[in-house]
Amino acid sequence: MFIIKNKYFLIIENIKDIDLKNIKKKNKFSIIYRNNIEVKSKYELLKFRKACKIKSIKFYVANNLRLALYLNSDGLYLSAHNKSFKFLVVKKNLDIIGSAHNIREIDLKKKQGCGLILFSKLFAVNYNKKAPFLGIVRFNNFLKFYKNLIPLGGIHMDNLNKLNLINSKGLALMSEIKKKPAIYNRLF
Repeated sequence: MFIIKNKYFLIIENIKDIDLKNIKKKNKFSIIYRNNIEVKSKYELLKFRKACKIKSIKFYVANNLRLALYLNSDGLYLSAHNKSFKFLVVKKNLDIIGSAHNIREIDLKKKQGCGLILFSKLFAVNYNKKAPFLGIVRFNNFLKFYKNLIPLGGIHMDNLNKLNLINSKGLALMSEIKKKPAIYNRLF
């Protein structure tokens, strides 16, 4: 079975984590580049950005306005830990998306000007079995009050079919991209 959503957000920490040749659908995929360490090669990143533009893949940079402007990215991604309001004065037409774990963070992201919010954790995650997660019913209940939520967290090959039960416009993947690159084939 395939997952049919309007948007797919792929969160990567390194441009080598993803092979753009595997992505065949246009205008459905967005890549969020979330690198917490200093960028070593801006040239390689610029080359990757141009390849994304050719394939009609939106490209977002996490928490780094200067790098987002340098790369002429489509937008900016504000992580849940980013509580700053300095991104509201962006002169360029950048889409701003954010990440949140609870209602307080959702409200903060709305004040920061985020159009979409990646809401975590949908399912249980492998790295912390005791961490709380929402599940399908609670996530759909949140969607009644907050329309622009995208599920994130704990999504892997075993529970991918359950995503058809979620009423959101899209989904976001992070760790599953590195583990199983064949997941792209199931996202249509």
